[in-house]
Amino acid sequence: MFSNFDFDVIARSWVYLFQVGMSFTLQLTVLAMLGGVALGTLLALGRLSAFKPVSLLAAGYVNLIRAVPLVLVIFWFYFLVPYMAAWVVGAPEPVKVGTFWSALITFTLFQAAYYCEIMRGGIQAIPRGQMLAAQALGMGYWQAMWQIVLPQAFRNMLPVLLTQTIVLFQDVSLVYVLSIPDFVGAASKVAQRDGRLVEMYLFVAVVYFLLCCALSWLAKLLQRRVAIIR
Repeated sequence: MFSNFDFDVIARSWVYLFQVGMSFTLQLTVLAMLGGVALGTLLALGRLSAFKPVSLLAAGYVNLIRAVPLVLVIFWFYFLVPYMAAWVVGAPEPVKVGTFWSALITFTLFQAAYYCEIMRGGIQAIPRGQMLAAQALGMGYWQAMWQIVLPQAFRNMLPVLLTQTIVLFQDVSLVYVLSIPDFVGAASKVAQRDGRLVEMYLFVAVVYFLLCCALSWLAKLLQRRVAIIR
């Protein structure tokens, strides 16, 4: 099987793969993570709200997104976002959003549902006495939430948030179905051009394996270092 393995194709193309493909993958991962955590935190607060309509709306969104395959959501937003943008700005024709922004919106909204559940668990893990003590000091609900509860929840959930980001990093490869030149898409172009599918896809697998192992090790290290001792 490996008698005809061509290492030269990897040596010729690895710079292109990382400069074009991996840079796109990392950029989309970081931006979607930041947007997903921000939106997920708001959704978590909505799910914990005592105002039932807000709580039900947030729960409905989270349950809907988590019940739909990601690749289907990618296609949905790829075709629907231009029409949604036209409706928002009042344009007569679909707005040309672009594949990058379509993918970013998709992953942000999709991952927010998962970050929401992580943050909700982190908030609920903080003893209720923290909120009561803050209110006894004269803080309002939102002030206590932002200054007392959420910082502790973020600290406790940081390893889990990083683990979910690893999943996001892997899921970004699905933009390949939209012909976006992420790391997998760039490798596919080289593989099709040179007729070296085995070499390129094996190289991609090794890179993902090494990066995900390194990030998993970092998550375990963070878990030991940032955990709040009770």
